[in-house]
Amino acid sequence: MEGTVLFFLLTFATAVTLLWSGYQIFWRQEDPLADRLEELQAHAMVSSKPGTRRRGGGGFLNSFLYFLSLIPGLDEYLNDTERELRQAGIRNKQALALFVFGHFLFLMAMLGGMVYAQRNNDLLQKAIGLVAAFVLGWLLPNQILHRLVRRYRSKLQAALPDTVDLLGIVLGTGLGLDQAMGRVAEEMRFIYPELSNELVTVSMQVKAGQERSVAFQQLVRRTGLEDVKSLSAMIIQSERFGTSLSQALKVYADALRTRRRLRAEAAVGKAGIKMLFPIVLFILPALFIVTLGPGLITVLRDLKGGIGPR
Repeated sequence: MEGTVLFFLLTFATAVTLLWSGYQIFWRQEDPLADRLEELQAHAMVSSKPGTRRRGGGGFLNSFLYFLSLIPGLDEYLNDTERELRQAGIRNKQALALFVFGHFLFLMAMLGGMVYAQRNNDLLQKAIGLVAAFVLGWLLPNQILHRLVRRYRSKLQAALPDTVDLLGIVLGTGLGLDQAMGRVAEEMRFIYPELSNELVTVSMQVKAGQERSVAFQQLVRRTGLEDVKSLSAMIIQSERFGTSLSQALKVYADALRTRRRLRAEAAVGKAGIKMLFPIVLFILPALFIVTLGPGLITVLRDLKGGIGPR
């Protein structure tokens, strides 16, 4: 009885910790100017040991990441996770540490729950259950993160044509590029908040002293979209060669709308193939049972010679 109570208390504590970690991850408090100043300070105070990326200290979460990076193979996992968190629009300073901590806590909870659920089974069943729990505990948070990345990219993709068109209109009024991006970000803040935050980040990085080309390259790395890469290259080239950026943005907005229409047509074309499997697995068997079931029952009854009243 005491073991059961202890298990449920640990389960409750794990759930509360996971909920707290998720709240801290998605509570976005971005300050691009402070981040840029901190980055410049970090470059100025770089240590003599090259290639050092993570250091101990700075709290429990940073120390946790540092010790994980010392394990062979986990440093690459940390780098990939950090990149995907940024591509999902999660830019909290502690987002990586909280996600990794929650990931390992969820993995331990899955393994502990499986051990408790199969405490009376034999060794082979316990081993199979532990392997299944480990695979599920390791893959499920990563799949959720992949899903968040795809959803964030789709939102940026949907916002690009209207935002680029509005940016070209604002540039045509005589404003500079930085002022135009700030104005567009303000207008799109409630309609397309994701792309608006990206434009604000780029504008603040430029104001903090970073080169515009570098700021746009970081935008491309954060989003991972080919359309954003093309837009950034076009803006940089137009600024370098002095061409009309507003006219180029107008043409590019039309091209983005054409791509969006083609993607919608392709999705409609794939809908029939995607509906084939649910129809075959779920709808057709039920249809066969409803239509052929009474006839088959009657035939079997007649074959057995037990013709009853009709």
